[in-house]
Amino acid sequence: MTAIIDYDAGNIKSVEKALIYLGERAVITRDRDVILRADRVILPGVGAFGDAMEKLHFYGLADVIGEVARRQIPFLGICLGLQLMFERSEESPGVKGLGLLKGEIWRIPEGQGIKIPHIGWNSLRFPNQGRLFRKIQEEDNKEAYVYFVHSYYLKAKEEDIVTAVTEYGTIIHAAVEKGNLFACQFHPEKSSQTGLKILRNFIAIR
Repeated sequence: MTAIIDYDAGNIKSVEKALIYLGERAVITRDRDVILRADRVILPGVGAFGDAMEKLHFYGLADVIGEVARRQIPFLGICLGLQLMFERSEESPGVKGLGLLKGEIWRIPEGQGIKIPHIGWNSLRFPNQGRLFRKIQEEDNKEAYVYFVHSYYLKAKEEDIVTAVTEYGTIIHAAVEKGNLFACQFHPEKSSQTGLKILRNFIAIR
């Protein structure tokens, strides 16, 4: 079973539908016991960094997520969920993230031809091997297209955890992996067959 963490953020139902399509049992919940009994956990989200952290603390979910990480339960952050896993965001000065991984979230720099928020399909490059992209690198000739909706981007401190990058006004760390922790800035549930492959790979992780 996959637990999808419910903290009043958007985009939860589309993640649930994608998992069900893949034959996975998915439960949307904020119940500590249900989350800690799950085979894997997903933190989706769309919205503001500060508001999301406030909700996670309000529901006691920040501590639960920390316990998920300590127990080595496979954990996937999607879009805002990726950003919350890191230390801080330029969007919400003074607000601490979950701090599961080292790095910061920055606003995409403005420039010619750059529209913010960044909405649309971008190609990925794979600087390091990642279990989420198993077979995708080979099958798609080391390039795959996925769907983004964001105004802020990750700059991870540890380059070796970065499994996918894209370019939109700057180099964006689009996916990371460290131990049982996985995260994507893009939306796999909205990224057609490539996205479904990514979710299928996550479901297969034990």
